[in-house]
Amino acid sequence: MKILHLDAGKQMGGGQHQVLRLIEGLLAENHDCTLLARAGYPLFEAAHKQGWRVEPLGLTRFASCARNHDLIHAHDAKTHTLALLNRKTPLIVARRVAFPISSKFKYARPNHYIAVSNFVKSVLTEAGIPETKISVVYDGVPSAFTGVHRRPIILTHPEKSGALAQEAASLANLELTVSTDLEANLPHATIFLYVSQSEGLGSGVLLAMSAGCAVVASKVGGIPEIIHHRHNGMLIENTPEAIAEALQELHGNPALVHQLSQAAQATIAKRFTTAEMVRSTMEVYRRVLA
Repeated sequence: MKILHLDAGKQMGGGQHQVLRLIEGLLAENHDCTLLARAGYPLFEAAHKQGWRVEPLGLTRFASCARNHDLIHAHDAKTHTLALLNRKTPLIVARRVAFPISSKFKYARPNHYIAVSNFVKSVLTEAGIPETKISVVYDGVPSAFTGVHRRPIILTHPEKSGALAQEAASLANLELTVSTDLEANLPHATIFLYVSQSEGLGSGVLLAMSAGCAVVASKVGGIPEIIHHRHNGMLIENTPEAIAEALQELHGNPALVHQLSQAAQATIAKRFTTAEMVRSTMEVYRRVLA
């Protein structure tokens, strides 16, 4: 199978990491993959470093590549728009965000959608897209981290450490440590705070669970599909008081932190592995091409 992947992202966010993990899995199964990405940006450089076939994203290059592949997989909104210019090659669009759809014309064209959660699927169906054209494929993350030294710190990501998170930490009299490299820093943390107003799924939450952190996350979007409150993490309302209460409880209860950590890693191993993400995506490809 020959798959053309498109991604216009300028940063290495959750979506770009999923593109890399998906291509790696597809190549391991001897499928032919080409990635069109922004030249000079992190995703392009990461794929190039791996020795994969990656070329600069652009109209001319897309037109040339599209006719030589079995299907097109657009991984973001901008490349979804670009892919509409090709009318012959089957098109699959990944939908990771939770906000409502504004252009029904644009969303009528693709052959199939891969939604990152059931919540995102509901956004698509509310816009009139038939359920038969939507498959839910959860993100996959690396296997659980073990054998690391943990420090009693509360870690968060810059995009999730805004005024609300900082106010809650101050109310709890606790300090937040902000990380721009979650994969490197999560295995050394005990608690991960993820405050969001809108979330398709929450790839940072999955990484933290795999790393063995006790996660405190907003009860929004697709996050409740990952976390079951007080079983493998803590779901909180977006108020300073609720966040502070959860942080204080975990900070003073190592046994609960351990319990949530163990359950979180078990959840990842059962439902959110990279292998499962690749397998489920391949099922969608085969269904579209059948």
